[in-house]
Amino acid sequence: MILCCGEALIDMIPVPTVEGGSAFAPHSGGAVFNTAIALGRLGADVGMLTGLSTDLFGAQLAGALAASGVDTSQVISSDRLTTLAFVQLRDGHASYTFYDENSAGRMIAPEDLPSLPDSVDALFFGGISLACEPGAEAYAALLEREGATRAVMIDPNIRPGFIRDEGAFRARLDRMFAKADIVKVSDEDLHWLIPGPGGLAEKAALLQARGPALVLVTRGGEGATAWTADGTEVSIAANKVTVVDTVGAGDTFNAGVLDRFASFGLLTKAGVRGIGPEALRTALAFGARVAGITVSRAGANPPWREEL
Repeated sequence: MILCCGEALIDMIPVPTVEGGSAFAPHSGGAVFNTAIALGRLGADVGMLTGLSTDLFGAQLAGALAASGVDTSQVISSDRLTTLAFVQLRDGHASYTFYDENSAGRMIAPEDLPSLPDSVDALFFGGISLACEPGAEAYAALLEREGATRAVMIDPNIRPGFIRDEGAFRARLDRMFAKADIVKVSDEDLHWLIPGPGGLAEKAALLQARGPALVLVTRGGEGATAWTADGTEVSIAANKVTVVDTVGAGDTFNAGVLDRFASFGLLTKAGVRGIGPEALRTALAFGARVAGITVSRAGANPPWREEL
């Protein structure tokens, strides 16, 4: 099982009303949630570890996970409220107002974490759950406790607006990168993590020196590039599709890559370190393929395997 560890929240999306004004419709979301949903729809053995509320929105999130085949036995339930993200669209660009104080997801603590079963082979971390304390430290503690014998992938999905203490955030990421096998970043993320002059290859090498055997860098419409433990560089082009929006694109790409690694029997520490260029190229291309379907329709709506 691949266990996705991180946020599940409700995106409140503006919709027109019959009176001509706007209302907000609740859509299940969150970067790590989206990756779990995408993996489930691809038929992978996947579960999610997150803090879910017992309120109506928590029930909506739990129902969405179950509907896509995601195991929820590791979910931490509480009567705290669900995180809400109100979306405002201006000229096609989204901005967010978050209601997250004392939420079920944010307030999980290390002592709340379950003992993971042996069936969990790999851990995926990412999203705003790595930036928002105190929950961020709980996920770091989970990696410290459970990551030594399992393949670990991290997508920090940098959102500077969530970072209240940049020094603490960078230090936490460095601790987690040191225990990761795969780190995936966008080109923008990479330049934030390693500021200053330098190209992607140079900065990817610096990131790789912090711990991960494999660094993946997505470049939007230009595709993705990976650097392996032995320095091999592998690139793929993005699929040419008509883009409706890019919500969930990176999350779905992550799922596609993890799904291929698992199907090849390479989702282990040794497998990631020893992956060859052809298997890696196939995994990247599959990630791009499933992400291409997601961006071709509105919202984070990853494809089911039968759609491929």
